[in-house]
Amino acid sequence: MLVHVTERPQTDVMSAYRARIDEGVIQPDPVQRRAAERLHELWGRLRGYDPHPKAPPNGWLGRLLNKKRVDEVPEDYPSGLYLVGDVGRGKSMLMDMFFDAADVPRKRRVHFDEFMQEAHATLHRMRTDHPGTDALTALAGMIADQSALLCFDEFQVHDIGDAMILARLFEALFSRAVVIVATSNTLPDDLYRDKPGYESFAPFIALLKRHLDVLVLDGGRDYRRERVRGVRNWYVPANGMAERALDDVFARLTDGATPQPESLTVFGRKLPVPCAANGVARFDFAALCAQNLGSGDYLALATHYETVLIDAIPALSPDNFDEARRFITLIDALYEHRVKLYASAAAEPAALYTAGEGASIFERTVSRLEEMRSEAYFALSHLT
Repeated sequence: MLVHVTERPQTDVMSAYRARIDEGVIQPDPVQRRAAERLHELWGRLRGYDPHPKAPPNGWLGRLLNKKRVDEVPEDYPSGLYLVGDVGRGKSMLMDMFFDAADVPRKRRVHFDEFMQEAHATLHRMRTDHPGTDALTALAGMIADQSALLCFDEFQVHDIGDAMILARLFEALFSRAVVIVATSNTLPDDLYRDKPGYESFAPFIALLKRHLDVLVLDGGRDYRRERVRGVRNWYVPANGMAERALDDVFARLTDGATPQPESLTVFGRKLPVPCAANGVARFDFAALCAQNLGSGDYLALATHYETVLIDAIPALSPDNFDEARRFITLIDALYEHRVKLYASAAAEPAALYTAGEGASIFERTVSRLEEMRSEAYFALSHLT
C-alpha cells in the first residue's frame, strides 16, 4: 500500500470552500456548507496529528509477535466522519478539500474498493508466508504504520468476503487511533442490508457509528447532473467524434479525475473494469458483451456504479445473437438499478436490432433504452 505524504498545507477547509464559491466552481449551498464546517472542525483537531509515528521493530511481523505491546489511544482521539447523500451532492469534492488541507504527516485517500482489494491480497500473502499467525491484526498494524488518517471514497459493502473481515479490521484500526473519513451513497444501517450474513455484519455497523459521526447531505442540488444537463447520452455513429464526446462526458461526471482500472469480485472471481473514477465506469461494448459474462456480473456493475459509459455498440442481429443477449441482460440490470447510461452506437436504439430471430425480444430493450434517455429517468436516484 502506498503512503501519501504531502507538504504542510497552505489553507484550511473553509478557505478552500469559499475560494471555490468565489471562483464560480460551485454555488452557495447551505447543506454543503454545513458539511464543510464539520470537516473544517475535524481539520483543526487533526493539525499535526500523529499518534504512533514509529513502527515496532521488524515491521508488521514484529508488531504481530510482540503481543504485549498495546497502542494507547490518545485521550483527544477525534471521531471521524461519514458523509452520506445522493449522487452529485459534492461529497467527494468536500472530502478531497479536507484531505488536501489536512495537516497530518501520514495520510491516504483511496477508493474503498481499491483498499479492500489490497487488504485481501495482503492477507493472502501473510497467511501463505506465515501460516497460523493473526494476519488481520498484522494488516491493521501495517495500515496504521502507514496512515494516521484514511479517507475512503465510495464506501460500499457488496461482497461477503469484505463483510466478514471489516469488523475485526476496523476495530484494530480504531484501537490504533486511525481517523477515518468516508463518503457513501448508503446510510450505515443500510450497508449490506438483505444480503447473506447481514446479522454477523451488524456489529461492524455499530462500530462504525461509534467512531464516525454520520452527516447526511440531503436535498439540495445535484451538481453532477447539472454538469451534463443538456448533453446527449446516445451518440450515432460510433466514430472518433463520438469517442471524444464520451471523453468529455466522463471528465464532466468525474470532475476531471484520472481514470483508473478497477475490478469487482463476483462469486469469488475478478471482473475487470478498465476505466473508472468517482462512481463512473467506461467500457467498450466488446468488453461487456463479447465476453462470457452473465447476470451476476451485470448486477455487480449496476449496484456499484452510478453511471456507465459504453463505446461502440454495433448493429445487432442473429449473427451476433450471443452479444445481443448479453446486452439485453446488461440493460435490464442497469435499468432496474437506475444507472445512468451514455453510449456510442451504430444506430439509434430502435434501429439496432430490426430483423430476424431475436428482434422481437429486443423490443423491450429498445423501450428501456428510450426511457433511460429521459429527464425523468435521469432524476431518479441510483439503487445499490
